[in-house]
Amino acid sequence: MSLINLIIILIVVGVILWLINNYIPMDHKIKSILNIVVVIAVILWLLNVFGVIGSLSGLRIGR
Repeated sequence: MSLINLIIILIVVGVILWLINNYIPMDHKIKSILNIVVVIAVILWLLNVFGVIGSLSGLRIGR
């Protein structure tokens, strides 16, 4: 994945999150949770893209 594609994806995710925060009426707590989930997902995706963590398909939750 090229650096330009990476930057475009991050901008698109940021704009979508901004639109959701500004134009969809939600409780402040729900918006905070949504923001945290999106930021964590983007960080995990970036770590996977740069090869810092292995494939996310190998993760197991529970037994």
